[in-house]
Amino acid sequence: MITLFQGGNHANVFVNDLSTGHMIQANQHVIVNNGEGMVLDPGGHKVYTKLFSMISSELRISELKHIFFSHQDPDIIAAANGWLMVTEADAYLSSLWMRFIPHFGVDELVVDRIRPIPDEGMTIELGGDPLKVIPAHFLHSPGNFQVYDPSSKILYTGDLGASVGIDAAVVEDFDSHVAHMEGFHRRYMASGKALKLWANMVRDLDIEIIAPQHGAIFPNRELSAKFIDWVGSLECGVDLLRDEHFRLPA
Repeated sequence: MITLFQGGNHANVFVNDLSTGHMIQANQHVIVNNGEGMVLDPGGHKVYTKLFSMISSELRISELKHIFFSHQDPDIIAAANGWLMVTEADAYLSSLWMRFIPHFGVDELVVDRIRPIPDEGMTIELGGDPLKVIPAHFLHSPGNFQVYDPSSKILYTGDLGASVGIDAAVVEDFDSHVAHMEGFHRRYMASGKALKLWANMVRDLDIEIIAPQHGAIFPNRELSAKFIDWVGSLECGVDLLRDEHFRLPA
């Protein structure tokens, strides 16, 4: 595990090397505060056993209190049933996807521990301190959320900020890093309007680190601010659609 923050009884760590073969690379994040833990976007079946073992070495499974799903993609929630069956944790997912997650095989014994996140977001308590669940709808999912941890000042952005084709754990030079983000964001993010609204919202947060679910982390204020400015003015998704994108095949 790679440590992003350590202070007193609070720690933020992540794993970035469990995705192998044909799987898209994915980061799995863990927050621990005063002996209680949350795992964010824990991934699918192929990483479940390894991640569970790694977390068990750092935290008693009885201390894992929350599971956060930023949206409904399989690289995030495919192993939901496993996590719910072997822990007593509550899981959190957009209310839009509550009727879809049972299709991943979530057992009736545990499905009631999946809590719907309302569209406006919510606050979750971890070890006596708040975590802010903030809206990021259409970035890229229509029911999409992120987590802001005020203690570490880390914003967990899910697919927003993702980079592909890069082995580095952290961003060092923003300008050269754009090449690893641009194609993904132009295709997967729904619209520039959504990006602009998100950027305006998160500028009110005190952010030290931006931690996406894929690729490299933005490890400081300067790089995090550069990302927010870049993505807040990006054209993407429906902004780029033209007549030629909707033609019947020959």
